[in-house]
Amino acid sequence: MNDYGLDIMPVSLESCIMSLADQITSDLKEAMRAKDSTSLAVLRSLKTALKNLAIEKHGAGGELDSNMEIGVVRTAIKQRNDSVEQFEKAGRQDLADNEKSEIKILNKYLPASLSEEEIDKLIDEAVSESGATSRKEMGQVMKILQVKAAGRVDNKTLSAAVMQRLA
Repeated sequence: MNDYGLDIMPVSLESCIMSLADQITSDLKEAMRAKDSTSLAVLRSLKTALKNLAIEKHGAGGELDSNMEIGVVRTAIKQRNDSVEQFEKAGRQDLADNEKSEIKILNKYLPASLSEEEIDKLIDEAVSESGATSRKEMGQVMKILQVKAAGRVDNKTLSAAVMQRLA
């Protein structure tokens, strides 16, 4: 009890921060209330993908760590980018625009991206850690980078930057 007669429990920072799955569930409810069909469809598919991966990895009651959750979001974005490319080739701009709006919704669930300078710094650290001097050792550098970047930059960007650095 404090001076005001209230029973106050200390709260840790971790308990204040929502997991990505909890945030998606909350946003799903908001989309239902707002009758936003696009957001609703995207969030339902994302929630399903997260749940399917959790079941695949840990069984029925399993939970994913934040890196795996971010990986699911990145996969969903990549699938939609591929769809945009195919729709534009086929001359279906209406469908491509729909996919682009879905990508905007999904981007809200990714952590802030790293700047070019931060990426270069991480690459320099990873190259010096692994001792890599040629493209043959790129796998070692990428393994270190993926841990350090922690989902804040896509692997395609990292791979291109590492290739350029080890050329």
